[in-house]
Amino acid sequence: MAPEGNGMSDERIGTALIKQVIEEELKDVPSEDVPDLDPLAVKNEQEQKMVNQLGKMIRIIGDRMKDDQEFQDAIDGVACGSGSKSDRFMQVADKVIEQGITWERIAVLFYVAGKLAVKMVQSHLPQTVKEILKWTVDFFRKKLLGWIRDHGGWINSFSELAVASVQRVSSFSSHSYGLIIIFISGLALGSFITWRLTRHP
Repeated sequence: MAPEGNGMSDERIGTALIKQVIEEELKDVPSEDVPDLDPLAVKNEQEQKMVNQLGKMIRIIGDRMKDDQEFQDAIDGVACGSGSKSDRFMQVADKVIEQGITWERIAVLFYVAGKLAVKMVQSHLPQTVKEILKWTVDFFRKKLLGWIRDHGGWINSFSELAVASVQRVSSFSSHSYGLIIIFISGLALGSFITWRLTRHP
């Protein structure tokens, strides 16, 4: 296992981030059936700041994607299709990263989990929210965590997002997730600057 800089755990941050994204999406759902999830598993203030910044980034991506019908249809397919919901979730998760893992695609996957949790509560299946959390965390640990560690950990995600998003803007793809990459460009740079400012008193 590779050492993690600044005493931060990429696994803890990722797990806490998934929970935060799901909880943030569920805050907008007018339902008494929203289940309580376990508290965020961060260890220190630096990890909490990282989770908060990443969570804001993913939330803004989600807000910008509300009118993207193709994207919403993919989420509806997991929520309403036939067969195992866990299998359908894994198919969508695999689809998100089929062309390779990037910071943008990790953000997309976490957003999918949050929106899917909302769909389940609206469908009067709130017990499924904890299953969605488990599926997403399992997928993160098995398929994303190694990549995150190999790419310097979450600490590097802001600068990498800024660089990648600027490159992608000039070569826009018609892929269903292409719009997210465009929306993230200004946000990623702003989040990185904010993180740098909060890091230095």
